[in-house]
Amino acid sequence: MKTADYWISRLQLLPHPEGGFYRETYRSETLIRPPGFSGLRACSTGIFFLLRSGEGSHFHRFKSDEMWHFHEGAPLAIHVLHPHGEYRRILLGRDPEQGETFQAVIPANAWFGAQVEQPDSYTLIGCTVAPGFDFADFELARRDDLLRLYPNHKDLIEPLT
Repeated sequence: MKTADYWISRLQLLPHPEGGFYRETYRSETLIRPPGFSGLRACSTGIFFLLRSGEGSHFHRFKSDEMWHFHEGAPLAIHVLHPHGEYRRILLGRDPEQGETFQAVIPANAWFGAQVEQPDSYTLIGCTVAPGFDFADFELARRDDLLRLYPNHKDLIEPLT
């Protein structure tokens, strides 16, 4: 298996504001004006995203659905806090016998973060967003706000905010 540093260099990944590393790989040329958005958006966008163990993809949300695609490395735990209070843990990986899945969808407006739970490892994934990602739609969670909304998930929220 290749190392995280190999993929960061090979794919020319950059640090992401939520944690980890990324590079946009696709942005649709077709633009749309979705209801509830501040302007035009690409129909769809795609990125590579790499997260190493010991790092976290901090809780964040945006106005679009996001599909995560497993590519390489260790399984990735995605933690989703839905607006109505439900918590869901998704394990992205290659072993269905262990409850892992190759793809998962994070619905629009849900708070989510992720961790590589296997020590000394990483996960390389792809993300597809529709309507396309725009930083104007991105919101990084504030710990106090999430703890007020989801007090039963303190142990999960604190390390990922």
